[in-house]
Amino acid sequence: MDLKHIPLNKLKIATLNVRHGRKAPDVSDILPSIRARGVLQPVLVRPCGEGFEVVAGRRRYFAANQAAEEQGLSPDEAMLPCAVIAEGDDVAALEASLIENVARAPMDELSEYEAYARLLKQGRTVEQIAQVFAVTELRVKQRLALAGLQPKIKDAFRSGRIEADDLRLLTSATKGQQKEWLESFALEAQGDDDGDRDGEGAPRGFNLKRWLFGTDQIATKAARFPLDDFHGAIITDLFGDTGYFVDRDAFWRLQNLAVARLRDDLLAKGWQQVSIMERGRRFAEWQYREVTMEDGGRVFIEVRNDGEVDVHQGYRDRDEDESGEEEARTDEVGADEGDPAKQAVPAQAELTKAAENYMALHRHAIVRAELLSRPALALRLAVVHMIAGSPLWSVKPDPQRAEKEAIALSVASAKAQQCVEAERSAILELLQVERSHYGTLTRTYGDALWAAALLARLLTLPDETVLRVLTLAMAESLCAGSPLVEAAGARLKPDVVRWWTADDTFLDLVHDRAAINAMLAEVAGRESADANVSEAAKVQRKIIGDCVRGEGRDKVEGWVPRYMAFPASPYDGAKTVQAARHWEEVKFLFCIE
Repeated sequence: MDLKHIPLNKLKIATLNVRHGRKAPDVSDILPSIRARGVLQPVLVRPCGEGFEVVAGRRRYFAANQAAEEQGLSPDEAMLPCAVIAEGDDVAALEASLIENVARAPMDELSEYEAYARLLKQGRTVEQIAQVFAVTELRVKQRLALAGLQPKIKDAFRSGRIEADDLRLLTSATKGQQKEWLESFALEAQGDDDGDRDGEGAPRGFNLKRWLFGTDQIATKAARFPLDDFHGAIITDLFGDTGYFVDRDAFWRLQNLAVARLRDDLLAKGWQQVSIMERGRRFAEWQYREVTMEDGGRVFIEVRNDGEVDVHQGYRDRDEDESGEEEARTDEVGADEGDPAKQAVPAQAELTKAAENYMALHRHAIVRAELLSRPALALRLAVVHMIAGSPLWSVKPDPQRAEKEAIALSVASAKAQQCVEAERSAILELLQVERSHYGTLTRTYGDALWAAALLARLLTLPDETVLRVLTLAMAESLCAGSPLVEAAGARLKPDVVRWWTADDTFLDLVHDRAAINAMLAEVAGRESADANVSEAAKVQRKIIGDCVRGEGRDKVEGWVPRYMAFPASPYDGAKTVQAARHWEEVKFLFCIE
C-alpha cells in the first residue's frame, strides 16, 4: 500500500463504498478541523482509469472539497493524503469501506445487508465475514435474510416509510404475504395522497407480528417435548431468534402428551394429588396456602394459552383447610402428639352434590330392579326394616328427590326405573287398589280399614304372590343413597349394563378433571386421554359421549364407570365417592369377594 497526495479532481467516490449513492453527508463536525489543519488521516483509494476512487473516507473527501471551495482553491490544486491499495482488489476495498463505516457509526440493516451480500458474491463465507467485522454469524445471516424481501419493501425502508423492526419482521413473510402486505401499503400510500387514512393500511409493529404469526403465538421455547417430534411447519423470526409453531393443533397434541408425562412423573415422586388445570385458567395463588407433600400438599399444573406450562408444588385450598378444622380438632382429642390420626388430612370429595345424587338414584333403581327377581333377599330386607328401623320405615316409599330436573328425567327414562314401574302397575291391578298419593303401593297414613281389606285380599293369594307384593314394597321403601343399597347391590352383583347407559346428564354432572380424563382413558384409550389432558372438561366429556353412542367414533359396548360399578370406587384414591364410602363402612359384615 502506497501513501501519496492526490489532487481532488483525480478522486471520485467508489461504487463499492457502502454509502455510495446516498446524498452528500453532513460534515459539519469535521469541517472546522479540516479548514484549520487539512486532512490528517489518509483516505483509502484505489486506481480507477486515469484517476482514483475513494473506498473509505467519504466524509473527509466531501469536507476537503468544501474547504477547498471556501478557500478559492481549484480541484487540481487541493491535494488530499491517500493510501493507495492494489487495483481490482474489490473484496479488500469493500471490507475496508465497511470496517470504517461500522466503526464510525452503525449503519442501518439494509446497508449492512448490501455490503455483506457484495462480499458473499466475491467469495467470502458467512464465517469469514463475521470474523472480519467482529460480529456474530447470526447477525450476518439476519442481514442476508433481507435478500428475500421484495424490492418495493426495501425502497419503503430507504424512503423512511417503514421502520427497521417492520423490515426485520417482513423477512419471515412468504412471497404471498409480502405481496399482500405491499398491496395494503400501496392503498395506504394512495390514501395519503388523497388525504384519506380511514383504512388501517399495511400492518406495522405488533399488528404485523400478529398478522404474520397468528393471534395466539406459540413459541418453540414453550414446548415440553423435543422439537424433532414436531413434524409441522415452524416459522422462524430470524431477528428475534425465536420460532413459532404454525399448526397449533399438532403442537397441543404433543404438549398435552408431555404434560401427561409430567403428571405421571410427579405422582411417581410421591405427590398424592396432581391436578392439571384447564388450559387458559390461571393459578390463583392467594386461594391456597403452601404445605408440604407429607401434610397433604397438592401439585397444580397450569397450562397457558401461549403453550407455557407452570408447575405449582405444595399447595392446599384454604377452603378445604377451614372446612376440616373442626373435624381435625375432634380427631385430636385424646391423641398422642405425633399420632398419624392427628395429622390426617380430610378427604376431598371427587363428585359434586348433584352428581352424588344422580349416582344414588340410579344405583338405587338398579338394585331395586334386580331385587324384583330375588324375593328371598327382599324378605330379609323387610325383616331388617321391621326390627332395626330405617329413615323410611313407617312404612313409606323413598321420595326419590332429584337435585335437578335433568336428573329426574334421566332416572324416569332408565330401564331399571321403567321395570319397577311396570311391576308396580301389575301389583296394583292384582290387588285391585289405587296408587297412594306418592304414586306407589306403599302408604304412610295407617288406615286400618284399608289395611284389613288388603289383608283379606292377600289371604286369597299364594305365598309366591305375597312375596312378590312384599318384594315391590321393599323395593319402594329401600332408602336411596344408603349403606343398605350398597350391601344389597354387592350381594346381587347386578348387570349394570342391562339397566343403565351413561347419558349426557351423567357426564355433565362429573366435574373432577382427573376423573373425567380417567374415564376418557377407559373408553378411548390412554393415548387419547393424554392427548386431551389439558382440554376443557366439556371437550373431554363430549369425546366420552361420542364413544358411548358411537357418534363419529368406534362405539364402546358395556362401559361401566367406577361410580356405577358394584362396589363403587373413586378414580382418585385420595378422594371420596358416597356410594364407595357407604360400602367401606359395612363390607366387613359380609363375606363377599
